[in-house]
Amino acid sequence: MAYTSTIKGRNMRSIKKKVAEEMKRGHRGPDAGCPYHPSHFKGQDCTFCYCPFYPCNDTDLGADIGSKRGGTVWDCTDCLFIHRTNVCRFILSEFERQGITDPGDPRIPGILPEAKRRFFRTGRALMILGATSDAGKSVTVAALCRILSRKGHLVAPFKAQNMSLNSRVTRKGHEIAMIQVLQAMAAGIKNPDYHMNPILLKPKGDTVSQVMVEGRPFGDYDVGRYYGEFVPGPGREIVKRNADFLKARYDFVIMEGAGSPAEINIYDRDIANMGAARLADADCILVVNVEWGGAFAYALGTLELLEDQDRRRLKGIILNNVRGDPSRMEDGARRLEEIAGVPVLGIVPHADVRLPTEDSGSFRGRDSVGSGRIKVAAIKLPRIANFTDLDPLFLEDTTVKFVTDPREIPGFDAIIIPGTKNTVEDLAWMKESGMADAVKAMKGKVPILGICGGYQMMGRTLRDPKGLEGSRPGTHEGLGLFDTETEWDEYSKRVRQDSAVLISTGEPVDGYEIHMGMKVRDGEAPLFRVDNFNESFDEGSVREDEMLFGSYLHGLLDRPAFRRYFLSFASSGEGEVGTEDYDRDVDENLDRLADVFESSLDMDALMGILGVRP
Repeated sequence: MAYTSTIKGRNMRSIKKKVAEEMKRGHRGPDAGCPYHPSHFKGQDCTFCYCPFYPCNDTDLGADIGSKRGGTVWDCTDCLFIHRTNVCRFILSEFERQGITDPGDPRIPGILPEAKRRFFRTGRALMILGATSDAGKSVTVAALCRILSRKGHLVAPFKAQNMSLNSRVTRKGHEIAMIQVLQAMAAGIKNPDYHMNPILLKPKGDTVSQVMVEGRPFGDYDVGRYYGEFVPGPGREIVKRNADFLKARYDFVIMEGAGSPAEINIYDRDIANMGAARLADADCILVVNVEWGGAFAYALGTLELLEDQDRRRLKGIILNNVRGDPSRMEDGARRLEEIAGVPVLGIVPHADVRLPTEDSGSFRGRDSVGSGRIKVAAIKLPRIANFTDLDPLFLEDTTVKFVTDPREIPGFDAIIIPGTKNTVEDLAWMKESGMADAVKAMKGKVPILGICGGYQMMGRTLRDPKGLEGSRPGTHEGLGLFDTETEWDEYSKRVRQDSAVLISTGEPVDGYEIHMGMKVRDGEAPLFRVDNFNESFDEGSVREDEMLFGSYLHGLLDRPAFRRYFLSFASSGEGEVGTEDYDRDVDENLDRLADVFESSLDMDALMGILGVRP
């Protein structure tokens, strides 16, 4: 249990009372009946929700942070130690052995050092490298996280440096890559945090990215400055600090590389692959996508370009994404082992699972998903971001097509303008390509939804006097579908999770905001009512009579309520929509993914690499 205000007097007495209640109850284990279970990780022991050692002042388990009331307070938000079953059982046995019944007993603090000596261990790191981009690193990490979690281990994902425009917001309001959130879900982690993706690069152009550090904007860097200043400056220390943080709390940290580890042009400045492996002291496994062809050459070429110190870290190879009979790869796998001197840990068949993808580039020529009755046009903006907002539509009777040609627009039943990393630049593309006129012509004919940057575009005016959104400073005319105005006046970003209700039905909707630019005029009826812990406010815009909808909430389609509401305007009433739970679907697909990997890998060899004895 973490506390955010100074603990003294009445507050401390309240904590001791809670501990007393938990001591009387005895060992309970996971409390699935608690509305907050699991608050940390799947299967956690809830015997002590309120820690009997608080405040322990052990810097391995917590830290002093500034209090809103002044001074400092002991924060143990990230401590998992008290929620391990073996720890809880030991503590309760000591209470019984020593006859401790009072939570204020002075003997209680003395139990923690022995519990820590017995059960606190620094976790081991394993890095999944890819011979190429799209080798299957992300899904391999997700699969291993789920496999290890199912075996009862505490496991966390980690990607030192990710480049992605698909991001999510953590409970504490930090921004990390969406794929690390998915991997954390696979690991059974309830609330992922920025430690799992401490550096996030969000491209703003061909050579410039916004650098996010530990979930917050750090600055804009071109390639030269990033590798010349950031990496040798704060970069390496950031990676090590966060890798060490996770290793101190989890049994295993499954790391994901970025691209290829054999990029010899930046090898000495790498913090995403072997550089991160060195900082975390991680063994490595190389994943090769067989579907691409040339798998054996990719594997051997990668090994040949690694420095000796790094090649020694490589403990295995996975031949991934084999379509057809995996046995046809066995002779090649044995020959690869002979030449490389590295064991092939498994030949993994193509896993037919439905999971979010990391990048829009992963479509690789595929411009539509599904074959359903309701045809949805998703405008494929040049700088499209958080396009996984659309993934829940794949559960429905829909065909979702990513559209770049305005001539196609009249043939759809619904239109979605998704988020973008650069609203102003992508609005200019909308106008120059004719897409803006095509979308406006569908007003009142089909439902049109704008999400985040797409919502900003739907307004009357967008003002960016300082050019914070790109290279077009000034005032820009929007699509004029809503009577709203947006302004960018400072280099800052709103990042937060929101709990809301759909005003028209009163049903719950969850989402998160990640955007620069704020509304300065809103002449529309709100779409949602947000009711967060400490604030309530109206959000979004709606004109039901014209079938226009707009919101800053990413993830608004995840829950069935808004999906059903929006698609009702596009549907003729045939069939049911908005009945499936998206999170449950993702979880089931993670289990199927893990099953494929677990049945295909030499699990004894893998667990041996991790130091787990049979």
